[in-house]
Amino acid sequence: MANQPNPPKINWYRSPVDRGTLAALNQRSDFLGFMQTLGHLGLLAITGAASWYTAARLSIWVTLLVLFLHGTFYNFLLNAFHEFCHRSVFKTKALNAIFLYIVSFLSWYNPIFFWASHQEHHKYTLHPPADLEVVLPVKLTLKNFLQNALVNPWELYSRVRSTIRLSFGRLEGEWESTLFPPEALAARRRLFTWARIQIIGSIVLVGVSLYLGWWMLPVIITLAPFYGGGLQYLCNNTQHIGLQDNVPDFRLCTRTIILNPFVRFLYWHMNFHIEHHMYAAVPCYNLGKLHKAIQTDLPPCHGLVAAWKEIVWILRKQKEDPTYQFIAELPTQASD
Repeated sequence: MANQPNPPKINWYRSPVDRGTLAALNQRSDFLGFMQTLGHLGLLAITGAASWYTAARLSIWVTLLVLFLHGTFYNFLLNAFHEFCHRSVFKTKALNAIFLYIVSFLSWYNPIFFWASHQEHHKYTLHPPADLEVVLPVKLTLKNFLQNALVNPWELYSRVRSTIRLSFGRLEGEWESTLFPPEALAARRRLFTWARIQIIGSIVLVGVSLYLGWWMLPVIITLAPFYGGGLQYLCNNTQHIGLQDNVPDFRLCTRTIILNPFVRFLYWHMNFHIEHHMYAAVPCYNLGKLHKAIQTDLPPCHGLVAAWKEIVWILRKQKEDPTYQFIAELPTQASD
């Protein structure tokens, strides 16, 4: 890394799982992968088509309501993108690759940058400077939530600007320079090439849409990651905020929450986040089974509302004392 060339390997604690059970949980399935992937993309096709229909035939208020629903579902493509970067959704490798690039384009995320960063995040979770993907403490505000929940032109500007910058071959900041040092020419080339594909593809999509008079198409595809993101914001930000850094136990630096089946599906089962960090090769659709196998070795797991009550309490404590970190209660029988 930039300030730590050879960070020491962390001896992570992992809840014990029978070898046969873990082998079964690690099995990937094309059928379950299609159920998850096409189910999510199918929802987007339905809400996108409904938005197009209402824009032509119904009032603006109905259209805005349907677009909000579309954006709510669309923002969870970040979690689909995350899973495809792990290459654990489909048993067939080519299917993981195909859908990775489809979802990357739809969501304006660069898979080469993310995977380089995310590998370090998993190896050194909340151990800076080896992991700079998530750095504590994280400050959240009501204004920031409302921007994500309604319309977020600031994030649109940031993501487009970053993509354009990378398309010109320019890195910025410590983390990018660390992940893609000058000697990593092939990785840099892939990083910059994807940014160019994203920019050129988006320009073509918008240009052709406007030429044909299909002005709603960019609204339901190109701009969709930047409105209606409130629910995804609430789910995703439970993962690490307020917990401990520099500890070798995923139960203390990662949070699992309990969601209803539909939101869990939208979230690609990332509510089981301790489980995902402990055993990252387990496909998302098997994380619920993994949770049941190790739940007696986990801290208390709450629902979304209860988790946010805890997070808000922690953030208030950190405002008074920036060094404060919440220590999750571990089962008494668990190993230190």
